[in-house]
Amino acid sequence: MIRRLYDWTMRLAGHRHAMWAMGAVSFIESSFFPVPPDALMMPMVLARRDRAWAIATVCTLASVVGGLFGYMIGYFLWDTIGQQVMGFYGYTDKMEQFAALYNEWGFWIVAGAGFTPFPYKVITIASGVTHLDLAVFMIASVVSRGARFFLVAGLLWYFGPPIRTFIEKNLGILATAFFALLVGGFAAVRYVF
Repeated sequence: MIRRLYDWTMRLAGHRHAMWAMGAVSFIESSFFPVPPDALMMPMVLARRDRAWAIATVCTLASVVGGLFGYMIGYFLWDTIGQQVMGFYGYTDKMEQFAALYNEWGFWIVAGAGFTPFPYKVITIASGVTHLDLAVFMIASVVSRGARFFLVAGLLWYFGPPIRTFIEKNLGILATAFFALLVGGFAAVRYVF
């Protein structure tokens, strides 16, 4: 099943509308969608190494704009939409105690979450709820999301076919590790913070 999904994703990555699809996933992932854009970005870079930097740029820009949308959800729509999204991740009850600490360390929290597997939408909405300075939020988002997506694109561009062969040989293990990191990020939201 994983092999079929991988093959389908690689075919999609080479499709003429793949960039739009990845941009859409990157946008919605930053505000409410649970699947990170890396799931589409990585096979796109592997399928078209000559477009690695364009792919990373689109992924970064769409993610930052989507993060701004998440910020607006927290800022303007906390009572209607924001609480539901945060409740899904088990974070609604902890918002008050987190707000003061969040604004003191906001840049580093946004930057850290933007670079790691931590669910970024939690941070974008929390930034709006706590009224984190918008300039601080945007700078941290551009730096962290850009660093993450350009690092991934750069590694895939540099290693190219050998890394693709490695991924195809070890697909089961890598898929398990990816989902473990994803679940770990959600668990961190629920139990650590």
